[in-house]
Order: sequence, then C-alpha cells, then structure tokens
Amino acid sequence: MATLLYRLGRTAFRRRWLVTLLWAVILGAVGLGAAKAPASSDDGTSFMPGIEAQKAFDLIGERFPGSSADGANARIVFVAPDGEKVTAAANRAAVDALVKEAAGEPEVVSAVNPFTAGAVSKDGTTAYATVNFKVGASDLTDADKKALEKAIDEARAAGLTVEVGGTALAEQPAAGGSSEVIGIALAAVVLLITFGSLAAAGLPLLTAVIGVGVSTAAIMALGSTFGLSLTTGTLASMLGLAVGIDYALFVVSRYREERARGHAPGEAAGLAVGTAGSAVVFAGLTVVIALAGLAVIGVPMLTKMGLCAAGAVVVAVLIALTLVPALLGMWPDAVLARSVRRGRPEAGPDNRGSRWARFVLRRPVAVLLACVAGLGALAVPAAHLEMGMPGAESKPVSSTERRAYDALAEGFGAGFNGPLTIVVDVKDATDPETAVSGIAERIGATRGVVSVSAPQFNRAGDAALFSAVPTTGPNDERTKALVQTIRGARPGLERETGATFEVTGSTAMNIDVAQALKDALVPYLAVIVGLALVLLLVVFRSVLVPVKAAVGFLLSVLAALGAVVAVFQWGWGAALLGVEQTGPIMSLMPIFLVGIVFGLAMDYEVFLVARMREAYVHGDRAPQAVVTGFRHSARVVVAAAVIMIAVFSGFIGSGESMIKTIGFGLAAAVLFDAFVVRMTLVPAVLALLGDKAWWLPRRLDRLLPDIDVEGSGLTAPPVRAGAPAGGEPVAQEPART
Repeated sequence: MATLLYRLGRTAFRRRWLVTLLWAVILGAVGLGAAKAPASSDDGTSFMPGIEAQKAFDLIGERFPGSSADGANARIVFVAPDGEKVTAAANRAAVDALVKEAAGEPEVVSAVNPFTAGAVSKDGTTAYATVNFKVGASDLTDADKKALEKAIDEARAAGLTVEVGGTALAEQPAAGGSSEVIGIALAAVVLLITFGSLAAAGLPLLTAVIGVGVSTAAIMALGSTFGLSLTTGTLASMLGLAVGIDYALFVVSRYREERARGHAPGEAAGLAVGTAGSAVVFAGLTVVIALAGLAVIGVPMLTKMGLCAAGAVVVAVLIALTLVPALLGMWPDAVLARSVRRGRPEAGPDNRGSRWARFVLRRPVAVLLACVAGLGALAVPAAHLEMGMPGAESKPVSSTERRAYDALAEGFGAGFNGPLTIVVDVKDATDPETAVSGIAERIGATRGVVSVSAPQFNRAGDAALFSAVPTTGPNDERTKALVQTIRGARPGLERETGATFEVTGSTAMNIDVAQALKDALVPYLAVIVGLALVLLLVVFRSVLVPVKAAVGFLLSVLAALGAVVAVFQWGWGAALLGVEQTGPIMSLMPIFLVGIVFGLAMDYEVFLVARMREAYVHGDRAPQAVVTGFRHSARVVVAAAVIMIAVFSGFIGSGESMIKTIGFGLAAAVLFDAFVVRMTLVPAVLALLGDKAWWLPRRLDRLLPDIDVEGSGLTAPPVRAGAPAGGEPVAQEPART
C-alpha cells in the first residue's frame, strides 16, 4: 500500500499539469451534466416501508385516489378580539371573505369554511379554515403565496388575529450553502494559525472546495435518475467539505515535515502520500462504512443520503492522493514555514503535543479514570432519551406557525394539533356500515380520545376514513400509549365486525418512525463497529487497538447524546442556546450522530495512532512511540477537530429546532471524541498496555494481508533540497513487529 501510494504521489507531482487538467475536466463535465439535467423530484417512495402508519398511508392512497397527494396546505386560524366571538357578524364576514378569495385562486383545490365545517371552538373565540393546493409547497409561486397573504392581511385589518400553519406559507429551506461558506471561513482561520502560511492554509481549502463541487454537481446531475434532491446532498456537501479539509491537511502537514528533514520536493510528496496517504485511505474507508451502513436502517431517504455522502468522501480521498501532490508540485516551497524556507528546522524535538503525551504517560490510571467518569456522567441522561419528530410546537414563538399551533391548542385542546387517522378496510365485512360505525364508537369511547369524526366511505365502498382527536399533544407520551391501546384492541374488533383497520396520520407516523429508528440503532451500531474493527485490525495489526477505538467512540457518542437530552429534552441551559421549547429529540438525530461521529472519530484514531504505529515499527519503544505520534500528529488532529467543532457550532444559531439539535450534538460529540477520547484516553490506555497494545496472534498475523500503512517498506535518506527528485523506495532493515 505505502509503496503504491508513494509512486502515485511522485507521479502526480511530476505530472502535475496533467493531473490538474484531469480534475478540471471532471469538474467541468459533472458541472455541465448538472446544468443540463432535468430538475429532481420526489420519487414517491415510502419514507419507511413496513411500519403500520406507512402501510395505512399507502392504503389510503390506493382506496382514496387523490387524497394522499402531496399538495401544500394552509390551516388559517382566526382568533376574535378580547370579549368578542368569531361568530359575530363583522368577524364572520371577514372570515367568509378570506375563504371566498382563497377558493378563487387557480392553484387552490379547496377552501373549507369553518362555519359550514363546524371548525369553531366551543367558546366561539377561535375558528380555522383549511386551504388545500394542487401542488407541493416548493412548487407554489410567489404570486400564489402573495394572493393568500393579501387575503390574510385583509382579515387582520378587520380586527381578527390571524395565524397560519401548514406547509403552504412555511419558510422553505434554502438551497444555498451559507453554512459551507461560514465553515470555510472558520477553517481558513484555524489552518492559518496551524501552519502560519497562507499557501499551506489555502491549499486544503481549495482542494476541499473542488471536491465538494465535483460531488455536489454529480448528485445534481444524477438527481432525476435516482430521485436525489438538494436535501439528500446536504450531508454529502457538509462531510465532503469536512473530510476534504482534513485529508488534505494531513498530506500537506506530512509534506512539510519531510521537506524539513531535507528531502527534495518530489521525494517529500511521494513520502507524504505513501505514509499520510495510507492513513487517509483507511480513514476514508471507515467513514464510507459508517455512511453506507445507513442502508441497514431501512429508510430510503437515509440510504440515499448515506450513499451520496460516501461518494463525496471517496472523491475527497482521491483528491488528497492526486490533486494535492500535483498542486504541491506547482508551488513546492510556498506551503513551507518561513523558517524552513530560510534553511532553519521548523521545530525542535519537543512541542506541546509531545509534552501533553508525557504528562498523560506519567499518570495514566488517574487520567483514564477521570475520562471514563466524566464521559459516563455526561452519558447518564441518554438513558432517558425520548424520540419524536418536532413540529410547529418547536418553532420560535415569533413564527406564525407556532402561534397558530398554540391558538388551536388553546381553542380546541392539545390533541387537536395531532389527530389520528383511522382507515378501515371493509372488503371482507358482511355489513360495512355497521362494522365501521362499531369501530368508530369503540375508538371514540377509548380513554384519552376527545372525539371522532363521522366516517367517510370511498366510492367503491370497501374502505372508510375517520379521525380521532386525542386529549394530549402529538409528542406527549400519553398519546403514544393511546395509539398502542387502539391498536391493541384491533384483534377483538376484527373478530366482532369482520373489518380490519390501521392507524396513521402525522402523529402515528412520527411514533412509528421513532420506534423503528430506535430499534434499528443497535443493529446499525453492530454493523459499522464490526466492519470497522476488521478494518482497523488490518490497519494496525493489533487486537486491542481497534477494541479500544470502538469503546472510546461509544463513550463519546453516549456522552454527546446525554448532553443533547439534557439541553433539548430536559431544558438544562436551553435558554443560553435559544431553545424556546423542549421535548422529544428528533428521531433521525441519534442515527445521524452515530454515523457521522463514528466516521470522524475513526479519522482521528487512524491519523493519530497510525503515526504511533509507524514509530513503533521503526524501532521506538511503546511509550516513546506514543510521544512520537503526538509530536507529529497532535497539532493537525487538534486543528481538524477545531474546524469541525466550529463548523457544526454554526448550526446552533439556526431558528429550526432540528438543525439546532444536530449542530449542538455533532459539535459536542467531536469535542468529546477528539479531546477527551483520542487526545487523552487513548494515550492513557496505550501507556497501560505497553507493548501488548501491538500484540497480534501469530496465526492471525499470517492470515491478515500486509498492507504496510505505516510505510515500513519505504526508506528515503534526506536529499539536498536542490537535488533531482527521482529514484524508487529501497528495502528497509527488518522492522519491529
């Protein structure tokens, strides 16, 4: 492996113009493909096949054609002034005028008047009208929205308080990459501080941006073919930028190190790709495993996001191995520190990394216990994790969606915002009407149900729909228990009526998705950790190092989940982060956290420990190998982690609760994993293990392929800076195993 990559690095250095031209052609080709490709649209696949709520939703689409269309909707809530009722003549006239004006718009399918539909609260102070559109929210034109907004403004002018929920006027996610721009700016500052050179700081940023451009354009070009969207590519662009900077950072750092030792530019580029590049390859493989492993969850959207992000990581690896040495060939001295360009060594044999390693090595037991105790304490709240899908109730109170939600809850009850939809299949029932009425009456009599609507049959008469309004809100644990109670009564009702029914609706869908994702979390962990253990076993040729890496990851991810629960579910310090409403954690959050953090954690593990392994193979004793690894790698690992934390922390300022939660969780996880686990717990464990850390049974040693990640097959004596860069690696003296 090291020899192959060494030759690749030297070739890219020598053929720098050809390599750069090839990447420019690739970028131009995928960019042209993205520009020519038709717009991507939702492929209509189920969000999570197999769960009851999804099966019921699909049944509704089959038996009630058109009712499952993904058209936009607006729920307009009217609240009368204090001391008045919406049924008063003037207020009623304003509501009627709005409904009539909305119904006249060309894209509106229906506009339901609250006074004819019975959508008025018992005290007469609140009412709501439902407006349904032919097209989805993203396809509504500005003219369509402005027409509805104009009607709403006229109702407000009449004295009514009018708020709007639903999807029609909700703010759509921006397609731009403002977070990527912020991330690049923060990364530039960190890289400049780390390297002290504008060229050294700019090269990783340039190559990372090119990699993101290639992967993003490819996703857009293939979007219509594979049902990919901008949302699908969000994770790809975020991780592509992250790992692209990291991987280039390590290759450039190793190049600077080899140049400081006296190697000629071409030789230094080959050695950098042969050693640091080997770590990049296997670090990238661990990230790809974590992302591709999302396919085991069974959610098509997650599978697409994972595979797109995995593709972006592969592009980042290829760029680090080819384009980075090619650009180094164009400016071989520009990335060097000023002291090296002046002929002085860049640094002495000791730095902050090596001093920190010696500090840990002197007291490994105390450090290990402190790390485990601290992370364990932070992980305690994770045992109380409640998963859900935050809706309008999690939005800021300044938003009209949140105010509409609160007004409906106050006027009609908390459960009104999350009604359950019941679809009854009466194909095999002898008396369909009696069967449906019997099921509706039984569900209506269930404790926790406020009311049920009148059942509506489809045209074929083989299915019926009605809704049940709970007493509690959509994310209340009592609502979850109610859904389980209704489903638990199904066998008895089926025997009595001969009809079967299923429960769906947004509330039931969120409950089922949360449970399914919670059940899938352990298998997902088993798959990615198991595959990564095998990969790390091959990389480090050690049994204990991969196990230590996996245990450290579990500690950091559990601590991050605990921090998320403490802040966003329990409300500890929530006000400091601008969290206005606490509640269940978004269902997808733990899966995202585990997958992304696992990939980044293994990145840090490979970069840091591979350098220790390299020192050990080249003759250092076990404790000194730890110090050597920290001396060469600690600074760039810290820089990479700080970049990630800064980028993820930028999402905490988002007004969207889901984005805020993801940003906080990822920033916390990287903080814990990079600084507590990799930089502190890892050297403590290796100090206690000593030479046993690198133990591998003889039989297993013979079975594993020798891929030479640490570059033991390379030797390149220092060459004068002005000497030609040529020659091949020669055999080295037998290495320690």
